[in-house]
Amino acid sequence: MSAVQIETDSQGLDGKEARSRLPRSGHEEWEIASRDPAAILARQDENRVPELVPIRYERMLVSPFTFFRGAAAVMAADLATTPTVGFGAQLCGDAHLSNFGIFSAPDRRLVFDCNDFDETCRGPFEWDVKRLAASLAIAGRDRGFDEEERRAATESAVRSYREAMRRFAGMRNLDVWYSRLDVEPALAALRSQVDDRSLRRVERSLAKARAKDSLRALGKLTYEEEGKIRIVSDPPLITPIEELAEGPEAEAQLQTVLGAYRESLTHDRRRLAGSYRYVHAARKVVGVGSVGTRAWIVLLLGKDSSDPLFLQAKEAQTSVLEPYVGASPYRNHGRRVVEGQRLMQAASDVFLGWVATKGLDGERRCFYVRQLWDGKGSAEVERMSPPGLALYASLCGETLARAHARSGDRIGIASYLGKGDAFDKALARFAEAYADQNERDFQRVKELRGE
Repeated sequence: MSAVQIETDSQGLDGKEARSRLPRSGHEEWEIASRDPAAILARQDENRVPELVPIRYERMLVSPFTFFRGAAAVMAADLATTPTVGFGAQLCGDAHLSNFGIFSAPDRRLVFDCNDFDETCRGPFEWDVKRLAASLAIAGRDRGFDEEERRAATESAVRSYREAMRRFAGMRNLDVWYSRLDVEPALAALRSQVDDRSLRRVERSLAKARAKDSLRALGKLTYEEEGKIRIVSDPPLITPIEELAEGPEAEAQLQTVLGAYRESLTHDRRRLAGSYRYVHAARKVVGVGSVGTRAWIVLLLGKDSSDPLFLQAKEAQTSVLEPYVGASPYRNHGRRVVEGQRLMQAASDVFLGWVATKGLDGERRCFYVRQLWDGKGSAEVERMSPPGLALYASLCGETLARAHARSGDRIGIASYLGKGDAFDKALARFAEAYADQNERDFQRVKELRGE
């Protein structure tokens, strides 16, 4: 067991007494890091598809904010050097503001929640909150907001986290488990807090998300040829399976893998998944930090061509947190992602599952599987005003608190955070200091890559 694991075993730890071990103001501490961000990123490149690695850096080096989004491994190394009080929880591991969003719950209502769990692992609750706070400071700089406007956003997120955790501490276990942020009631509450223009923008985004499903993907990502539906070719971003060197073998293996994936589902969902037949697949580049990991989109059909299902099978590698908190209890990292997601999310995709397979190169690879599009939508950070960013930050903070409350000592964390704003202000100061660090890292990697 690593030192961090020992520190996150909170049995018998009293929240108020914990303040004597680590005052809440102590969380503002940050010293300039001596590690090499380029070396940390290069180690990740070793396990990625070589021809896709340049795309990863192309996307990361657009700005300090995009760099931050792709550099979860760098911040994990940094967070491991920061003080923690001893309360653990299931972490997102990459809780920046763009990894929250809306999607359709199984009851078809839109919910707002964390939506990226590639790095999920158990660890100190502070790490997720610090990554969220830092992302807000960095996004604020990207938008040209001044320091006061950025501080308002970061403090809004942390205050919302703290106040929500105190609410969850007073709730029954089942009420915490059933708690979720439904979009429609939240939108009704927002009407009095935003101007008409911002409200119309939000409503357009929601309408776009509602329409984002497998039928939409069918129209956008496929074409028909000689009576067959095929996924479009747009290499290297979308590469149909037959265009890859190992295409025929890979396609046969993929169909076998789909059968194995279904075994990770509950019986009822296994039956639903089994009612679809395989049609076509393609490798698809995804995200910013995930670029280079192996990701597939798979088209299946139900009763006919009007009944499509698009699944995404995404490679799951070792969490960036594991070197500092110890290995996951799951040998299959796809399962690590799925189990973490189910623990943190209020409502998860009915097709969420995992599989491991030996690749054509002989290497064992782990994948998690989910629907490609299922009412998914994300905030347009690049269009947010300072008040809009602060409001969005509060939603993220509340959502993260609920996710942590499901798996962590919510009473202990709430007691430690308290009623005052000491923790809020400390993390706002940390966020600004880390934004400086992120800019230094961005410039160093950019120079080394000759950008």
